[in-house]
Amino acid sequence: MILGKKLVVVLPAYNAEKTLAQTYSEIPFEIVDDVVLVDDASRDETVLLAKKLGIRHVIRHERNKGYGGNQKTCYDTALSLGADIVVMLHPDYQYTPKLLTAMASIIANGVYPCVLGSRILGGGARKGGMPLYKYIANRFLTLAQNLLMGQKLSEYHTGYRAFSRQVLETVDYHANSDDFIFDNEMLAQIFYAGFEIAEITCPTKYFEEASSINFTRSSIYGLGVLRVSIQYALQKLGLGKFKIFRKKPLAK
Repeated sequence: MILGKKLVVVLPAYNAEKTLAQTYSEIPFEIVDDVVLVDDASRDETVLLAKKLGIRHVIRHERNKGYGGNQKTCYDTALSLGADIVVMLHPDYQYTPKLLTAMASIIANGVYPCVLGSRILGGGARKGGMPLYKYIANRFLTLAQNLLMGQKLSEYHTGYRAFSRQVLETVDYHANSDDFIFDNEMLAQIFYAGFEIAEITCPTKYFEEASSINFTRSSIYGLGVLRVSIQYALQKLGLGKFKIFRKKPLAK
């Protein structure tokens, strides 16, 4: 626990066998209560390795549900375990687990309810090997999003995220896509619900085993990002109603 709050780390995994052990070994277990790994129908031995490592909650999707679909299972499971704080950490070792304590502390102390590990602050993205075209796209999309949404984040596209229980119980993340655009839809929901988001500097690593998407899927993702931001702006102006911004249905 951290300041009396239960901390659960969720690992959305897909073919993470080569990097899972290194990621898991650096998790600060002195404050982490539970770890949940959700395997999205990997073709390797991710699940077997997770069990060997002693991860208590290992869930396997029998069919691939997508990156967003994986996160839905992650957050549902973490909430069912009684988590007060949930940190999503990619098991591909692109982000260092050593920042978990700092991110969780911000939430545990009641400073911010959501924290992002930013690859842009401090120049970590290019230092870590982010391809130039991805960096340029990241900067352009972030500028467009900040203008359309009236925010000032350094980036919206990091996969290193921490949430309070209140955030996850407020936003209807099940209304979001099962694909990569899930991340941006969720941030739009968080801002629309009136929550503030903090950022901390986060180094990153790009290498062969690190998860990434190709140019075509990146282009589709980019168009989706702009769509979500425009929807947010229209919803705020009262010129549209979109399902991702509806109130979360009450649990049965």
